Amino acid sequence: MRLPIASGVATGAVAIALYPLFQGGAWFWSSLGAILVVTGIGVLAGHYRLPGWLVPPAQVLALWIYLTAVFVGDEAWARAMPTKESVLALAELLATGFADIQRFAAPVPDNDGIVLLTCGGVGLIAITADLLAARLRRAALTGLPLLALFTVPAAVVAEPISWPAFIIGALGYLGVLVADGRERVSHWGRAVLVRRTSSFTVTRPSSDAGTLRLSGRRIGFTAIVLAVLLPLLLPPLEPNPLFSFGVGNGKGGGNSISIPNPIVNLRGQLSLPENSTVLTYTVSDGTPRYLRMYSLDVFDGEQWTMSEPRGRPEDRTSDSPMPPPPGQGADLPVTPATLDITVSEQVRRLSFLPLPYPASRVAVEGDWRPDRDTLMVFSTRNTAGGLTYQVVTAEPEPTAERLKAADPADPAIRERYLALPESLPEEIRELATRVTKRDSSQYEQAIQLQEFFTEKGGFTYSLATQGHDGPALTDFLIRNRTGYCEQFAASMAVLARVLGIPSRVAIGYTGGGSLSGQWQVRTHDSHAWPELYFEGTGWLRFEPTPTGGAGQGSATVPSYTRPEVASATPDEPITAPSADPGDSDPTGGAAAGRRDRTLDLDSGGLPVALDEGMPPAARIGIGVVIALLVALIPAMIRWQLRARRGRYHTRRVRDPDGEDPAGATALRGIRRESAVRASWAELDDALCDYGMSRQASESPRALARRLTEQYGFEPEAAAALERITSAVERMLYARTPGETGTLRADLRSVRRALAATVTRGRRIRAVLLPPSTLLRMRGLGGRVLDGFDRLENIRLRRPTGRGA
Repeated sequence: MRLPIASGVATGAVAIALYPLFQGGAWFWSSLGAILVVTGIGVLAGHYRLPGWLVPPAQVLALWIYLTAVFVGDEAWARAMPTKESVLALAELLATGFADIQRFAAPVPDNDGIVLLTCGGVGLIAITADLLAARLRRAALTGLPLLALFTVPAAVVAEPISWPAFIIGALGYLGVLVADGRERVSHWGRAVLVRRTSSFTVTRPSSDAGTLRLSGRRIGFTAIVLAVLLPLLLPPLEPNPLFSFGVGNGKGGGNSISIPNPIVNLRGQLSLPENSTVLTYTVSDGTPRYLRMYSLDVFDGEQWTMSEPRGRPEDRTSDSPMPPPPGQGADLPVTPATLDITVSEQVRRLSFLPLPYPASRVAVEGDWRPDRDTLMVFSTRNTAGGLTYQVVTAEPEPTAERLKAADPADPAIRERYLALPESLPEEIRELATRVTKRDSSQYEQAIQLQEFFTEKGGFTYSLATQGHDGPALTDFLIRNRTGYCEQFAASMAVLARVLGIPSRVAIGYTGGGSLSGQWQVRTHDSHAWPELYFEGTGWLRFEPTPTGGAGQGSATVPSYTRPEVASATPDEPITAPSADPGDSDPTGGAAAGRRDRTLDLDSGGLPVALDEGMPPAARIGIGVVIALLVALIPAMIRWQLRARRGRYHTRRVRDPDGEDPAGATALRGIRRESAVRASWAELDDALCDYGMSRQASESPRALARRLTEQYGFEPEAAAALERITSAVERMLYARTPGETGTLRADLRSVRRALAATVTRGRRIRAVLLPPSTLLRMRGLGGRVLDGFDRLENIRLRRPTGRGA
């Protein structure tokens, strides 16, 4: 009967791993009932010695009756026996369950249809495990159906399976193997248990069969421990489906993906002859939103690029809301809105989600993570093509007064978002000061920059331009002043940094066009715009690109940039000087050469990494430190035991002021006896640690004489050993042990003498891996395993015999 019970327990243990798939716990209790029904039939079959071929059909019938009683009892006879109506109701409920599984994403609600499917599936797994283990006697093969049940959450849920669930399931399978081994050994005769008793003289009887059983269990437990702990010590090379010790991209290349350069991607989409639909969305307030994908924060004098985003595991969009927008105060007025976005299935290799800024919550399938500094949401395992997701946003609505009174930005923001190369042309720096008022606030200067590009600087919008590298940027600002959105955004961001305003360049899409309440975003709606930072408000979008028919058709100017601000009175007239025809002609040879060179430079990709809390090297280092601490556990136990024994020599008994002198004398005797026992036990452990033995039949005096003669102790050490053994003899054979005041010093002298007789390696081992402690730990493990043996020997019925 061991095998049916063990297979049922293993099925229940592995079924625990299904918990991430469900919202409630009804599935577990229903599945547990199915396992109990199947196991009960298996136990009864073994008790009454039914033919093996008859047991699985009986278990299927019992499972059917159980499912009928639990789920469609109202349609059954006596609420349990199947009828035509109950069969139809059960089939209808199964169909509903299949439909719900296709409709819901994990964790699914535990409605009747889904719970029925789960319960029936677990019951069939239990029948299969019982068939393999108890009927066919192929216990090792039970791992196949158990593994099939175990891999369901690993394949469905993006979250790794927790290590406690893995350990419980592995122990269940190990129990089946142990039960099978016990069944096989029982055919040889009754198993002999190893009994261990503690006494003054330690004896260690052994049995070959017992050793064989203990070794098998130790191998199993060791394998489970290594399966859990070993991944902690290794860097993650692939996504780990069992434990959350590392996450990769699932496609090779570690935790990184290659992203097409945002600038080249933007220019390519704007230049496409076919204006294809990229995504559609609906918004709760009917107002379109810019949808940002990339945030470029690094300007090297040639082009804008973005720092490596990092996605922390605790920030997954499926687990928690988005991180708070950097720099945004709690008292800032916001406009909440909800967007339902559907990305076209024709979009390929898009690993960043188009989102309004700032997004407070993103409901999307897959492993998507935000970068805390920029709130870009990306994935190294999923792509956005064909996705439908919901975004909750709270768009800031600051007042002009608030922005004018904004405090200086945080030093970390200034250090990152004000960086400019030393090679930036001086004429660009001078231009920033010419087009803005010196005594204006940073907010007013930002509006003056925006007006410079849209109204007063003589700029025109055209896709036939030279590119975005350093010379092209200078030509755009100083000479030809013709460009498209990327050049407007990049130029305003550079000028803002010159003025001390933290800035970056965002790339994504404008709000698109409306069609019957649904907004459509097409390839020609690709756009770039600058984002400027104001303390207490955070990052705000500005729009330097000309809008309307003469510019980017779907671009809009933010409302907070429209207040009337006095125009700058430049020191020199701001005009668009005539440029050299070779420079201004977008089709000229020099311009074409620069454009081709830019495309060559942009052919690479940008690495993006997932932040798993610490780098692999640090994780390996921590693992090594933990391994060393674990290895030092025997040494710490030995030190603690030695310190505890030493305290017996320092304890004193108070004299109760003459009220009970006999009691005080008795207490002193007990203290002395405890000190002697501690000294003798410490001497016994020291001998074991240094590789010396004490015979079970050897008296204390004989031991002292043998050690003194065999190892040549000095007279002082020999006298100390003699005093210890004499105290032990008095404790064993006399009424009182006598005085024990010098035993602690004597023990220290004897330990030094023993250490002097062995090699340095043996002394180091005695400190770091003391054999006496290892033997105690081994004995403790043996007693735990013996406890399992005693449980296995429990009989459910009294054996019958002739004398009964």
